[in-house]
Amino acid sequence: MNLIKGFPVEQPASDFYGLGIAPKLIETLTRLKFKTPTSIQHKVIPIALEGKDLIGIAQTGTGKTISFAVPTVQQLSIHKFRALVLVPTRELALQVEETFIKIASRFGIRTVSLIGGDPIRNQIRILQKLPRVLIATPGRLLDFLEQKKIRLHDIGILVLDEADRMLDMGFAPQIEEIFKNVNPDRQTMFFSATMPAAIMKMVAHYMKAPVCVEVAPSGTAAQHLTHELFIVRHEMKKDLLAKLLDRYRGPILLFCRTKRGASRISRDLRTFGHSCAEIHSDRSLAQRRASLEGFRLGKYRVLVATDIASRGIDVHGIELVINYDLPDAPENYVHRVGRTGRAGRAGHAISLATPDQKRDILNIEQMIRMVLPVSQHPDIPSASFEKHSATRSFQKRSLVRKRPNYPSRSRKGTNSF
Repeated sequence: MNLIKGFPVEQPASDFYGLGIAPKLIETLTRLKFKTPTSIQHKVIPIALEGKDLIGIAQTGTGKTISFAVPTVQQLSIHKFRALVLVPTRELALQVEETFIKIASRFGIRTVSLIGGDPIRNQIRILQKLPRVLIATPGRLLDFLEQKKIRLHDIGILVLDEADRMLDMGFAPQIEEIFKNVNPDRQTMFFSATMPAAIMKMVAHYMKAPVCVEVAPSGTAAQHLTHELFIVRHEMKKDLLAKLLDRYRGPILLFCRTKRGASRISRDLRTFGHSCAEIHSDRSLAQRRASLEGFRLGKYRVLVATDIASRGIDVHGIELVINYDLPDAPENYVHRVGRTGRAGRAGHAISLATPDQKRDILNIEQMIRMVLPVSQHPDIPSASFEKHSATRSFQKRSLVRKRPNYPSRSRKGTNSF
């Protein structure tokens, strides 16, 4: 596998010229006010336009969608095949669909999202119009395959967006079944914030001499992000939250571990006098869309979410992410806090931990390769972990991590890059 780093990056392109993008697509990007490519776009677009398999390691908010949408649309305008984009959640599917529609509409390329929550008959009706771009969650697409409502033999480009999250959610069997139905002579692109072993296994099986484009070390958080850790007893978390909300004035994204917890915290926030909305699996698709749109428009100051439901939250200007409950897996910390500090803006991430969650914090620190600074609030009694020295020694170990050997499978006539 060839590795291309975006850090430290050579001087990035000041515009989209010189990346191999067709003039009509550059005009479209200009009309949509995309003037300067991000690091991931600068690196990925030329490689994708060559038809090579690739892995893009980048956080949310770095412009990943444009980096695969632009070369996909350009190739679809030339060739007769179709493209398939797999995403973990309905919200992300709709977000990706919106981007494709904006870019592909001038080329007469239709797009459809195949997701749960929408009537399946409506999606079947759109499929009959032969859309060229299919954006789907693995479960719904597999339903279509099993009912023989769709065929994937003509898929020439396959994209897995937020691949690590899809595997975290248990979609590996569905993804493997989908791969069996897709044309093997295709271009495959994986995009992920982290690179766990499960993805490396999939890379070895389904990709051909992929190029790995890494714009930040795998698993690290955004560069313009400050972290804070508060250690408090469980019964004090709600009081601390109330105090923290008074410190900030901008939009806040708050994470809970369960949907029940999200509902409970939303009720508490309203009691505190804060406007808030919730996104979790107990909310219908229409309710989740309304909550997200209300958050974007400023109707709600706080958006309370669970990890699964949060995928696809693409809102600019989030000032603060609060981990009211620590995530189940350290990789999810990276995904959560990646919702702030985007596109070079400053962002803040605050985590609330209880005294018995020392190991969870150590795992997060290993993942992001830094020690979370511990803060205290003067009005809230603080607690502590038993052995602070373990955290410090852990830092020394975690900062020295060997890069994994990326497996690859040879392709005839492969050009090195």
